[in-house]
Order: sequence, then C-alpha cells, then structure tokens
Amino acid sequence: MRVAARITAALRGRAALVVGRAGMDLYPLPDGTSIEEAENYAVDLGGSAAGISVALAKLGGRAALLTALSDDNVGGFVLSRLRRYGGDTTYCNVVAGLRRTSLALAETKPAPAVVIYRNEAADLAITEADADRVDLSVVGVVIVTGTALSRQPSRVAVGRLLKRAKATERPLVLDIDYRAEAWDGEGEARETLAAAARTVDLVVGNAEEFDILAGNSHSDNHNNGRAFAEGLARAGIDALY
Repeated sequence: MRVAARITAALRGRAALVVGRAGMDLYPLPDGTSIEEAENYAVDLGGSAAGISVALAKLGGRAALLTALSDDNVGGFVLSRLRRYGGDTTYCNVVAGLRRTSLALAETKPAPAVVIYRNEAADLAITEADADRVDLSVVGVVIVTGTALSRQPSRVAVGRLLKRAKATERPLVLDIDYRAEAWDGEGEARETLAAAARTVDLVVGNAEEFDILAGNSHSDNHNNGRAFAEGLARAGIDALY
C-alpha cells in the first residue's frame, strides 16, 4: 500500500489521533448466555474509535482519542479504562446535559443479539473548538471513524480537523464504520462518507460498507462497491477493501 510507508514515517516520534466513539460494553456471563437469561455481566471498553486507539497502544504505539463523554459514572468508566490500556485521553472531553455515553450489550455466541443505546450520543458532541484544540505538531496520522460524521456538531468538527490535518500533509485514514441507526438515511450516509473518502489517503471498510459509498447496498455481488474502491485507487487513495 502506497500510504503505509508515509504513515510509518509520520508516526516516528508522533502519536496517532483517532476520532469517534468510546463507550461501555456489557457481555452476559458465562459465554453463550442470552441477554434475557443473564445474571452476571463482564464489562469493558467499547466503541470503534476507542478500540482502534487501544489496539495501537497495545502494539507499542502512541494513540490519542478525540471524543466526548457524558459527565457521569459511565463516562468516568470509559476514561478509566482508556488510561488503564495506555490510551492518551488529552482530547477526551466531558459534556454536561442529557447526552450519554454509548452503552452496548452483546452476547458471545453464534448469531449473537446486540442491543445498543446511543440516543443523544455524547461522542457526537465533538465541536469545532475541540478540533481546533488538537496540537497537530505531535500527531503523525489522523484516523476518523465514519460514525463521527453521522451527526452535528461532530460532522462539521471532523471536517474542520481533516482540513487542518491535510494542510499539514499528515496522512489521513477513514474507517467507514457504517452503522445504519446512526444516520438519518442511507442517502445521507452515502453522500457524507463518499465525500470524506475522496479527501483522505486511506479508506478502510468491508464489502458492504463500500457498497454504501457506491449507492448499491442491496446487491449481493458487491460489484459497485469494488468499483468505487478501484476508483479511489486510480485517484491515488488507497482502499483496504
């Protein structure tokens, strides 16, 4: 991949900045137990952006997370776990009011049920001021998860951050991270995510997510999504498909 060498070089002495959701995940115990029958749960950090930042830290890298968390014990739990796993919480902002940190219940069995509470999600309260506060001189790569583009004010804030980072020639990565319930409609998701994909250096997604960008999410052959990824490649944008 053409951008891999750029990212590797940019990360020398600098941290990755990951933008998006952090939350609390609950898993029924023992494994295989349904949510309805559970009497005990394991609890851990959740959210795609939080997961990426923690994975980078576990691999020996430096990773900062830009997100917003509710001013309550669940938000406090997320901050505590991020720090325990070696994540940089400098840009984790606490928001007052009725916004709440995402909470997910997920079974650990074949065909698991997953129940997610994300109404008025706190992580979508990232503001332009939050984006401007990021010190890009110590950031090597910016990784944006698509859910962070699903609502305002986070959408405009992330766009502002990407524009700032592009001006500094930092490598930019978009993890499509499509979640239908996060958007007002598939058309809005396609327009927003496809536009973002054309401004970054690397786009990461599965076949179904590239189909969303191509406007062909109801096809089984994924030809349109593959063609969209190939079009990005021709434009000099790497696509991890």
